[in-house]
Amino acid sequence: MELAAGRRLAFAEPYVSPAYILRSLATTACAGPFMLANDALDALDARREGRISTLMLMSCGCTVIAWALVLGIVLIAIASWGISSPGALLLLVESLARYLP
Repeated sequence: MELAAGRRLAFAEPYVSPAYILRSLATTACAGPFMLANDALDALDARREGRISTLMLMSCGCTVIAWALVLGIVLIAIASWGISSPGALLLLVESLARYLP
């Protein structure tokens, strides 16, 4: 996603936009842990300057790990649901394509 957009992955334009709410939700759901990790790395520089506490930085790291684990579980569940019902996966893809530009 970073290569396609030419910008660092973060909770900002072009990845998250109020104009494209469904696309923003899908992007945040799938790439959110990476967005938060990039923001936490930026916060690491802020930590050196004293703008964020160590506890908040560790909280970001724990959230990234938990979010990535939950995302993996959800993606495995979706994949197994799609394998057991191929028509359902096609319906999901077609409905998403209708709302994403």
